[in-house]
Amino acid sequence: MRRRGFRHVGLAALLMLGTFGAAGTLPAAASEAGATTPTAAPASDGVLTAMQRQFGLTEKQAEARLGAERTAIKVAPKAEKAAGSAYAGSWFDATSGRLRVAVTKGASAAQRAAVEASGADLRTVGRSARQLDAAKARIDKLSAPASVTSWHVDPAANTVVVSVVGAERADNDVQRFLAKARETGPVTVRTVATPARTFAAGTVGGDPYYTGNVRCSIGFSVYGGFVTAGHCGQAGAGVSGWDGSYIGSFQGSSFPGDDYAWVSVGSGWWTVPVVLGWGTISDQLVRGSNVAPVGTSICRSGSTSHWHCGAVLALNETVNYSQGAVYQMTKTSVCAEPGDSGGSFISGDQAQGVTSGGWGNCTSGGETWFQPINEILNRYGLRLHTA
Repeated sequence: MRRRGFRHVGLAALLMLGTFGAAGTLPAAASEAGATTPTAAPASDGVLTAMQRQFGLTEKQAEARLGAERTAIKVAPKAEKAAGSAYAGSWFDATSGRLRVAVTKGASAAQRAAVEASGADLRTVGRSARQLDAAKARIDKLSAPASVTSWHVDPAANTVVVSVVGAERADNDVQRFLAKARETGPVTVRTVATPARTFAAGTVGGDPYYTGNVRCSIGFSVYGGFVTAGHCGQAGAGVSGWDGSYIGSFQGSSFPGDDYAWVSVGSGWWTVPVVLGWGTISDQLVRGSNVAPVGTSICRSGSTSHWHCGAVLALNETVNYSQGAVYQMTKTSVCAEPGDSGGSFISGDQAQGVTSGGWGNCTSGGETWFQPINEILNRYGLRLHTA
């Protein structure tokens, strides 16, 4: 792959600085990575331009939305705690620029007041998050045909949404699955154009790497290596970088069930807290891993389609790939293509996860799923490399 040499020289300098600055630092609990609060610094011109293009906003509107989303990320955990057992989910409302939190009809006056005091708007629904999560968990135990692509809890609709390939909706196997799914609780069916697939291709965040004849993308730097998608390689497999030189090897990998892995880095390679903007925007620093709520904007960097943005559509979605189901995924409206697997999903300066798969492409559009970063960090005891 052709490169402009100055970019990697610049990254090498950052890598050296990051390495020396981290001397003597050992991996810490993953929960520490998520504790970093979002920076109050304004977004770069590149991010604002991408927001304007993706959502049809003016520069001032893009600035206002990013500020509102930062606030929503901070408010979400406080509001959930305030709602207690009456909590029924939350999402960012782009029209009002505020976080909306659903509570059940049985919520007490004190719970309602506490949610509103946290800075969220209140909405009353019929089912709690616990009830909807239980219904989804029962669907997870069913055997789904390939034409059923995914399912997740939609807090705004207060139901479980099952996605089905439109042309196959009348198929007998699909209908049997939907009948069983409806027995678990409230289910809404939506249609998509094609089945779900991973985005590995046969042949620092967002940069390509190679294992065997597969090209994937680096997700995020951690101390000692980087995280990526599990379907890109098995534990022990060697990895080479964008220039063909040896990087390291897969130290852990899980797919299906999960779709995450981590790769050790050595042989003259370093790690930096950077996600590539591919010239569309400036390269982005990573400062933490606070979770972006449903409805917030999010961007992805990958070695094939480079930089694209969209919105978070669902959390904790089960995706039904041909290789098997993958759980606890986040769905977005961001497009992706083969070779983007493992690449970075980032909201502002907060790492969100690594690209898994989706449907569609960056010409006609589509949807993409990612494996949340904090689950990967917790699974392997890794510490996110932050600026």
